[in-house]
Amino acid sequence: MTEVARIASEPSIAAPSARLEAWRRGFYRFGQSRLSVVGLSVAAAVIFVAIFGPWLAPHPDQVAGAVDTAARFRPPSLALPFGSNDVGQDMLSLVLAGARISVLAGLAVVAIGAGLGTLVGAVAGYVGGLVDEIVMRLTDLMLTLPSLILAMAIAAALGPGIGHMIVAIAVSWWPGFARLVRGEVIAKKHEAFIDAARAAGAGPVRIILRHILPNIFSPIIVKMSLDIGFAPPTPEWGTLLSVARGYMPDYWWTAIFPGLAIFLAVFGFNLLGDGLRDVLDPKARR
Repeated sequence: MTEVARIASEPSIAAPSARLEAWRRGFYRFGQSRLSVVGLSVAAAVIFVAIFGPWLAPHPDQVAGAVDTAARFRPPSLALPFGSNDVGQDMLSLVLAGARISVLAGLAVVAIGAGLGTLVGAVAGYVGGLVDEIVMRLTDLMLTLPSLILAMAIAAALGPGIGHMIVAIAVSWWPGFARLVRGEVIAKKHEAFIDAARAAGAGPVRIILRHILPNIFSPIIVKMSLDIGFAPPTPEWGTLLSVARGYMPDYWWTAIFPGLAIFLAVFGFNLLGDGLRDVLDPKARR
């Protein structure tokens, strides 16, 4: 066994403690960044509302479709903090209930798309050759097709339902992650620590999962945080905002509050992604 292989294959007693220390330092830096903490707080609040929003809504009957035309277009007040819309529905209730589809479905779309894209990109980048050429040409083909039209075609084939819509948009979302991960894997696979792992007898799957992917989490996490704000398949907040365009500027509250909810969600996840980049990036943890 060569010296490099011997060193790479020896179990390190200090490895767990060194890894814990690296993570401790990373989270300490995260806590020292006020913007990262703000992003975590906002993202946590948005997810909380997405989970419990329908139960927090003051008028759940209106979320289910009830209307009160006598209360249409009432401005914000103590009784109606977000005002009411064109059919008298409480905007606060609609915004709280709409968070579930807007946020949770968006998270699901990005998670599925990122997982599929990471798998495809990692295999293509590491194997190379004909496999890489075929996968990248398929990726380029997917990127040339309008994602909305492609998602609609897939959804039509799968049938109605929010689950099918999430899968349909996720399938059209993976090419961006695949190209990102492929480039990162190509840059890493010839570095010295990968050569040492190969010399120690590690197979391709172990090298990809244990050595390459942990070192390229940073750009993946950042891209996921950026994509969350654009991925929801049935954006209830976006629907509320779209309907409100016809009533601007006279009834401004019908657009302001859904728009503010979208802004806070995107802003919070973006700040959280920047903070996680510092924690997950092995170079930053040194």
